[in-house]
Amino acid sequence: MTRRRPVLIWLGAVSAIVSMLSATALVWCASALAAGADLYRVQTVVTGQGEANRIIGFASCLEDVLIKVSGAQKLAGDRRLAAYKSNAKSFVKAFNYRDQFLGKPVRDEQGTRDRPYDLTVDFDEKKIDDVLKALGLKPWLSPRPRLAVFVEMENGPRKFVVTADGTPSDLQRDALFAAADRRGMAIVLPSAAALAKAGLEGAKLDTVSSSTLAPLATEHGGELALVGHLVWSDGELGWVTRWRMDWQGRTHVWDVRGVTFDEAFRRGVGGAAQVLSDNGDPAGRARR
Repeated sequence: MTRRRPVLIWLGAVSAIVSMLSATALVWCASALAAGADLYRVQTVVTGQGEANRIIGFASCLEDVLIKVSGAQKLAGDRRLAAYKSNAKSFVKAFNYRDQFLGKPVRDEQGTRDRPYDLTVDFDEKKIDDVLKALGLKPWLSPRPRLAVFVEMENGPRKFVVTADGTPSDLQRDALFAAADRRGMAIVLPSAAALAKAGLEGAKLDTVSSSTLAPLATEHGGELALVGHLVWSDGELGWVTRWRMDWQGRTHVWDVRGVTFDEAFRRGVGGAAQVLSDNGDPAGRARR
């Protein structure tokens, strides 16, 4: 028995490792399945829980889910969606509300009626796929690359890069992750220390080559770099933005003008998704 004990111990260890790997595989598969299902789930903000505002929310969510599932940012504002939006309720499988003021007391009747809610909507997969087919598009269900997003912002003398941990970019960081979730993309941001180590904390990122950013993107778990440069314009009362991404030997560049940084981020991540999903260049052109 003494001689057999090490063998039994070894077999037990192997069994434990196999169990751990199996559990990990199951978790990974569950995550992959959840990510696929989440493509058909979107969220918007509505006032109160009345049907009138809910119907408006459904219409807004329908446009977002069509863009999210297909990767086609070009659907934003597409006139062909009007007929579908007018009957958006028929595409909804389930919905729920989350009170943004949860835990805060309701002070009066008006406060009850005007209380903001996050409306989360799950759409019927087949119905959404059928709409996309009618629009000449298809679901983008293959694995989506994780983007390493490098965004530099200028507002007068104030300039900073949006990082994973920098306090000056708290609002922009949250907005970037919200934009990525809305477009069905996974993103990572560089840390302030990593930028400093690479000598890029004060650099104009729009002039830095993708080959220089590639190692930094990989270090943070990104598969390719998306670069954005936002400059505030008093004349346009919004951000003037240029986005750049290299993909399959081509450099894609697209501009957005006079928008909030939330919308600029949606256009940036959404434009990248449009390229990666083979739905065309966001600016209608690309250079080698």
